[in-house]
Amino acid sequence: MERIMIWPPNIDANKSRADGRKISEKHAIASPTLKEIAEAAERLGLNPEVEREKAYPKEWWEVSGRVIVDKVKPKSMILKEIAAEIKKMRASASK
Repeated sequence: MERIMIWPPNIDANKSRADGRKISEKHAIASPTLKEIAEAAERLGLNPEVEREKAYPKEWWEVSGRVIVDKVKPKSMILKEIAAEIKKMRASASK
């Protein structure tokens, strides 16, 4: 099974496309955490593996970590689904 890396900047609404955001701003979420990404991937059945000590190449000075998941569909679709799942998690946590 092919695997893909998901970095927090990939779905961060506060980042520009040039800074590494891979999905549209309307689908992205503000300041996603590694824990949220891993939990969302787990809920979607993507078999997440967290690597905390990694730094996003465009921000090599800041260790943000990454989550490696199974590639079951195109990366952009997986990123949108993870962001949507985090939105749901945040909505239910704020109630």
